[in-house]
Amino acid sequence: MSVKIAAVQMCSGTDPKANAEAMARLVRMAAAQGATYVQTPEMTGAVQKDRAGLKAVLKDETADLIVKTASDLAAELGIYLHVGSTAIALADGKVANRGFLFAPNGERICSYDKIHMFDVDLDNGESWRESAVYSAGSVAKLADLPFAKLGFAICYDVRFPELFKAEAQAGAQIISVPAAFTRQTGEAHWETLLRARAIENGVFIIAAAQAGVHQDGRETFGHSIIIDPWGRVLSAAGGTGEAVITAEIDVGAVKAAHDRIPNLKNGRAFTVEEISLPAKGGVAA
Repeated sequence: MSVKIAAVQMCSGTDPKANAEAMARLVRMAAAQGATYVQTPEMTGAVQKDRAGLKAVLKDETADLIVKTASDLAAELGIYLHVGSTAIALADGKVANRGFLFAPNGERICSYDKIHMFDVDLDNGESWRESAVYSAGSVAKLADLPFAKLGFAICYDVRFPELFKAEAQAGAQIISVPAAFTRQTGEAHWETLLRARAIENGVFIIAAAQAGVHQDGRETFGHSIIIDPWGRVLSAAGGTGEAVITAEIDVGAVKAAHDRIPNLKNGRAFTVEEISLPAKGGVAA
């Protein structure tokens, strides 16, 4: 079954209202190009590294502006609208980095909380501790849509191939990877990681990204991308500013890739044995 999909590239600021308006404008552009499924980036609602500033604009999902706007847009345009993620206030005072998928009638199909927290120190002096603010998810999700089975990941999740393998083995034909990759790590690894996940699992990858210099001073890599199960880039955006990219995909390509390279079926259980060096004059076992 052939379907047109779209990834929306944004440069979200610190004001959720302005970001909701930008999202609506770009999603309408994607729908006008015939997209049935549209994905927005990680942190669509606000890119804000200041913790106090972020918490000042946080809402729970029943009152969140991005959630409401996306639900209304999906119903207005008759599309599957996937908010890559937005920050959602939790009852315990922490925050969820949560994605939402809405049906063409505006109803929420499911949500997904980012599992792997970006706790790293980069060479350029940037230091990130997502776990200090965000509560990590623990459940992978798979949505059975009319045109494909959709798996979920967010940004740093891409560095954990076991998540993608588990979703592919559960039947995922598309895996979404909305992101706000840093410029430094994006230049080094963004496309390589995404193409590897597509090839390893024989799935389509859709990755809507944040791009450019944000109001809070953060710089993200952009280069939103759509990749087929053979690792070929079907569509890609540049590294700065807003963009809408689309591709016509046929999930029959997933079976074709699995038939050619059936590695998901060929995997075997194994153990790791550590070999100690022999003592001087001894013989290794």
